Amino acid sequence: MADLLYLAAAVAFIIGLRRLGGPRTARAGNRIAAVGMLAAIVVTLVSEGLVNWGTLTAGLAVGAGLGAWFAVRVQMTAMPQMVAAFNGSGGAASALVASVAVIESDLSSIAVETSVSILASIVIGAVTFTGSFVAFGKLQGAIAGRPLLFAGQRVVNGALLAGLTAASVWAAAAGQAFAYWVVAVVALTVGVLAVIPIGGADMPVVISLLNSFSGLAAAAAGFAIGSNALIIGGALVGAAGLILTFQMTEAMNRSLGNVLFAGFGSGDSTGAAGVMSDKPVNRATADDAAIALGYAQSVMIVPGYGLAVAQAQHAARKLADALEAQGVTVHYAIHPVAGRMPGHMNVLLAEADVPYEQLLDLEQADPMFNQTDVVLILGANDVVNPSARDEPGSPIYGMPILNVDRAGRVIVVKRSLSPGFAGIDNPLFYDEKTLMLFADAKVALEDSLAALKAL
Repeated sequence: MADLLYLAAAVAFIIGLRRLGGPRTARAGNRIAAVGMLAAIVVTLVSEGLVNWGTLTAGLAVGAGLGAWFAVRVQMTAMPQMVAAFNGSGGAASALVASVAVIESDLSSIAVETSVSILASIVIGAVTFTGSFVAFGKLQGAIAGRPLLFAGQRVVNGALLAGLTAASVWAAAAGQAFAYWVVAVVALTVGVLAVIPIGGADMPVVISLLNSFSGLAAAAAGFAIGSNALIIGGALVGAAGLILTFQMTEAMNRSLGNVLFAGFGSGDSTGAAGVMSDKPVNRATADDAAIALGYAQSVMIVPGYGLAVAQAQHAARKLADALEAQGVTVHYAIHPVAGRMPGHMNVLLAEADVPYEQLLDLEQADPMFNQTDVVLILGANDVVNPSARDEPGSPIYGMPILNVDRAGRVIVVKRSLSPGFAGIDNPLFYDEKTLMLFADAKVALEDSLAALKAL
């Protein structure tokens, strides 16, 4: 019966992941996978006689309570931090499972493949744990978002990796618990030093990669303790995270090695007021935006992190509804790396019940800009920066962007002219066809909607 339930749990993981591939089925997929994991946990703890039903129920109650509390209290702008924390917790859990195997096993007589699995789980789990919480600190602002570099950093990191490899070989050969703990300490240090030199511009990729690592650590722990459900679940998470990581680096036209080692991006995404360029811009008011939008036939809305900071997704939906009531065609253009984690903008707009049919990805939206009357940019910066297309010397040159400057009119809603994650200026802001509406995104949208209704 236990084996059948494990099989059912594995099938639930696969079905759940498959349904996460579409916005209409994502919620159901999440629930199906969660039920599969719950079944696997209960079957393991009960069939192995590890806990009684009272302890199991108490643990589930505490976990469910914490999950519900986080779901209600954590703001959408803090969701990337929460994902980073989940990744780190998953890595720590896998490393702890492997550590228990170290404590309870006769290390001098275990098979080589088991020793390798234990070491892989400890190393990947420890790196994921510390790396994820460094990413959490950068996203939360507790650690500077800019790349933190020091003299000889690559030499130090190289030496640590060499030491980690040597310690792992020593642990597998010697069969001594002390060697495994040395590996764990070195891996924890590697996790910190691997993430601090990565700038805020690349945090979405880092989150995705660490998510993959958490899955790989779980799969390795599954091999260490002989759990097929853990192996399958971890392998699915690891593969999905790695595929997404490479998709995101492709969307940025950069290699994974460049993301991890180039020290790119200032991490300044907040658009702090008062940081202004001396170049002239076409300042606009909410009335100006309403006139341009109201007399358009087609409008493309480009959401960015500014939308998330202002919690303006509902205001954007209301403005879009008002435009559609006047016969204006409205779509949303979503760049793969907009926001601070994969799918950030999609989640925000889904929260506002924006119709899925109106959400266009980069490949769908780009051919439409030439026929679009007005593009409304809400807090996006680097993903609409023409420098990526036109300036070979730009740090983001070659990154696929939304070619919004090909539309008839561009309205940019932003609190100031300060740079985004990449820390570079955006020539779009100074284009003759661009109107700059300096305001909080939610306030700007509400004021524009009021002005639109007064036309």
